[in-house]
Amino acid sequence: MAVYFHSEEISIPKIPRNKLKKLTREILLSANYLTGEINYIFCNDNYLLEINKKYLNHHDFTDIITFPMPEDNKMSADIYISLERIKENSKLFNETFLRETCRVIIHGVLHLAGMKDKTAKEKSEMRKAEDFWIERL
Repeated sequence: MAVYFHSEEISIPKIPRNKLKKLTREILLSANYLTGEINYIFCNDNYLLEINKKYLNHHDFTDIITFPMPEDNKMSADIYISLERIKENSKLFNETFLRETCRVIIHGVLHLAGMKDKTAKEKSEMRKAEDFWIERL
């Protein structure tokens, strides 16, 4: 199927869309999923906060929320990304905005591929996987 980029209340950032589409497919394929319809929706903090409250009952800001929709061996998803959080985090982690945006996108796809990041060990494994895939970008 396809990978799409959308925006709510902001502009889509300048990112290597075609490379990210290809990488999304590769990550999902590495987890034995075909790519269904993946929607990356870029938004601001308040927009994502409302989604976080409504669907996850969380009341804090986050950079990404992933809603997987698996069907047999095909993965579809809506992935909401706050560009305001990415901007803040890029400063905090001394990263470029582009690299942090790509990292967050990869992070969301890794969740679709089955990776978790709740424990310290899972977070470490997630970071290694992010680094691996971002270098392939």
